Amino acid sequence: MNTADQYLKTIFLVEQLTDGPAATGELADRLGVSPASVNEMVGKLEDRGLVTHEKYKGASVTEDGAARARDALQTYCILERFLANVLGVESFRDEARQLEPVIDETVAERLDMIIDRKSQCPDCFDAGADACGFLAEPSVEADD
Repeated sequence: MNTADQYLKTIFLVEQLTDGPAATGELADRLGVSPASVNEMVGKLEDRGLVTHEKYKGASVTEDGAARARDALQTYCILERFLANVLGVESFRDEARQLEPVIDETVAERLDMIIDRKSQCPDCFDAGADACGFLAEPSVEADD
């Protein structure tokens, strides 16, 4: 997953949480970057037609941006489920966040063949918890 996809995913989630555009400051906090970096990337995403941005209000994903954000969420859920259910990693959320930027589509597809991903994915994603909704506890088994 590339940086643009991480931004799209974050904008998408913040929009769900706030029921409106994602403010630059909120995005900067969630992504651990400066507001200037957010403004720069939002401008690039807007140029690509993936977000719309209104000054002093925030960014919103377009239809194409939402599709990419949902793909990014699905990859994240795949990582969480693989780490928790297959490898039994106790700190699977921390590990998933670290692996997320370097996992490409091919690796995600191969991991997906190993896990028991639910058909609701990525709609299972809990924006408030910033985690796969099916993995409330690290000890959750694949048959949940």
